[in-house]
Parts: sequence; C-alpha cells; structure tokens
Amino acid sequence: MQLKLKIWRQKNGKSKGKFETYYLNDVSPDMSFLEMMDVLNENLMLKGIDPIAFDHDCREGICGSCSMFINGEAHGPDRLVTTCQLHMRKFKDGDTIYVEPFRAKPFPVIKDLVVDRSSFDRIQHAGGFISVNTSGNTQDANATPIEKEDADNAFDAATCIGCGACVATCKNASAMLFVSAKVSQYSLLPQGKVEATNRVLNMVKQMDEEGFGNCTNTGACEVECPKGISLENIARMNREYLLANLKG
Repeated sequence: MQLKLKIWRQKNGKSKGKFETYYLNDVSPDMSFLEMMDVLNENLMLKGIDPIAFDHDCREGICGSCSMFINGEAHGPDRLVTTCQLHMRKFKDGDTIYVEPFRAKPFPVIKDLVVDRSSFDRIQHAGGFISVNTSGNTQDANATPIEKEDADNAFDAATCIGCGACVATCKNASAMLFVSAKVSQYSLLPQGKVEATNRVLNMVKQMDEEGFGNCTNTGACEVECPKGISLENIARMNREYLLANLKG
C-alpha cells in the first residue's frame, strides 16, 4: 500500500502547530496503525527529521494511551478498538490519512500527537476509590451476595480505560461518559455505597473545574468508545448526583 499521511506536528504546548505531509510506500495491510507510525518514524530519522511523538504503552488495547484522531474519528474508522488495535487493512491503497491529537481544552497538547490527560487522573483522585479494611484474613468472595446483573453492569463500567475518546468525539468535550463509568463501577456494588454521596459530588465538581463540557445526549461518545461504555452510565450518574444533592 502507498499512503499519503497528513500528520499534526507541534513542537510544544505553546507553539503553533500545523499538518505536515509524508508519503509512505510498501505498507502491509497486516500492520497495526502504530507499526505503520514506527516505520514512518524510522524513515524520518534516517533523513535527520525529528520523529513524530505519539503516546503508546501496552499495544494491546488495555492502557488507553494510544489516543489519535484519525480521519475525523477517535481511534480511527474501526469500532470497539483502540488505535494500537487498528490495522492498515481498514484503509485503501493511495488513501490520504489525517492524524491529529485529541482536541479538548482539558487535554493540552504536549508535543505532536501527545496530549496531557492528567485531568482524568485528578477526577479519579477526587472520588474513584472505596474505603475497605485490607488487614487480616482475606474475606470470602461470596460473603457479600451481589445480584448478577449489578455485577455484570459494574464490570462493564470498569472496562473504561480512560483513553479520552469520548471527550475528543463530543462536540462539547464532555467527560460525562468517563466519569459516569467510574461512578457506576462503584455505585452498583455494596462496597462502594459508603462513599457514594461524596464520590459523585466530588468527581462531578472536579470534572467541571477541569473545564469539560456538559452532555447533550448526542451519543457519539458511546459509538466511538473502544470499550463500548453505555450511555446508561450517564443516566445512572445523574440519578446518583440528584440523590446526593437531596441528601445534602
């Protein structure tokens, strides 16, 4: 495959960025998108050009760091996959591919395709935990009965990897899907009931302070989420938030 790549280059958060054009030949359709980027960077370094900075770690769709906006879609044209799981067979010979960082004010660009998503960390620190006594003998797993539906829904919410695709996709740069997944994974389980009120209030407050927008139920976040996090979590978080305010 021969590809024309238009990739966002930005030296740092203060400099002005722009799209640079690169051409790549002999791209195998079996390559992952990040493998293709590796080949491009090798070619650039051989020419004495600064390689393109992009974030990655596990390359297994687990860590959520490989966040790229590809041809106007978070993580590219495939569904339920991260950028590292996207394969070049999703593109055609001669295609022009636009690659840019996730765009959101709370995700400032560090360099090229790398953005600072520590705002997500601060939201989790605000309430994404439970208080349990971990000393002594380990409690039997069946000591606290949990409805299977609740356990399944909590597990589904916990699959959120915090990649930020929901924010990058949303026209309001809303983090509601991310925050609601973190709220849901605890609120559905008895272990999370102790901090339930403070959790939702603190996490929503931190989300607002970080500058994320509000949800207008467009639903694009669920479509682009690589883990298929459901919009039902947002409805659950709204209920939790309303109840928490009534208690206060």
